[in-house]
Amino acid sequence: MRRAAALLLVAFACDRASDARLGRATGASDVRPTPAPPARYGVGRAATAAEVAALDVDVGPDGAGLPPGSGTYARGAAVYAEKCASCHGARGEGTGSGSAAYPRLVGRDPREGFPFGQDPKLAKTVGNYWPYATTLFDYVRRAMPQMAPGTLTADETYALVAFLLAENEIVGKDVVMDARTLPQVVMPARQRFVRDDRKGGAEFR
Repeated sequence: MRRAAALLLVAFACDRASDARLGRATGASDVRPTPAPPARYGVGRAATAAEVAALDVDVGPDGAGLPPGSGTYARGAAVYAEKCASCHGARGEGTGSGSAAYPRLVGRDPREGFPFGQDPKLAKTVGNYWPYATTLFDYVRRAMPQMAPGTLTADETYALVAFLLAENEIVGKDVVMDARTLPQVVMPARQRFVRDDRKGGAEFR
C-alpha cells in the first residue's frame, strides 16, 4: 500500500510539473492576435449598369420614375383574373382570414370621415385608404404577384392600376393609364396624409 501511495504521489507531482511547463509554453504573452480580415474576399463581382437599372425601379408619389408604357381597364381585368384573383378574390374582395388572409383591394366605404384610427377592424383598400395612385403602381410592380414579385411588365402594371382605380370608382373604365395620366389621379384619401417633414433631434427620439 505504501509503495502504491508513493507511486501515486510521484505521478501527481509529474502531472503538476507538466501542467506548469505547458502553462509557460502557452502563456498570454505567447498568444498570437487574430489577424484582421481582408478588405475583400474575392467573392462575386461588381453589378453591371444593366443589373442595377433592372432593380432601380422605384416610383415616387409625384410620379418620378414611372416607365414608358400604358394600360387599360379591359387589359387590367384580364391580368387581374390571371395573376391576382386567386389571392385577392374575383372582384378584389379579399380572401382567407387571420394570418392567412389576403387583403381586400376594392371598396370605398367608409366614404365620410377617416375613422381608421378609431376602428382598426375597418378594411383599408385602394379606394378608401391609399394616398397616391403612383405608389400603387410602384408597389404592384415591385411586390406582386406574391409568388413571383417583379415579373409584371410596365404595361401589365399600368393596366392593373387602371382596373383597380376604376373598380374603386376613382377613374372611368375608359381612362388609359400611363406616365402622364397616372400622376394626375387624386385619390380619395390624399388629403388625409401629410408629408413627414421632421428634421430629427432629441425631441423625436
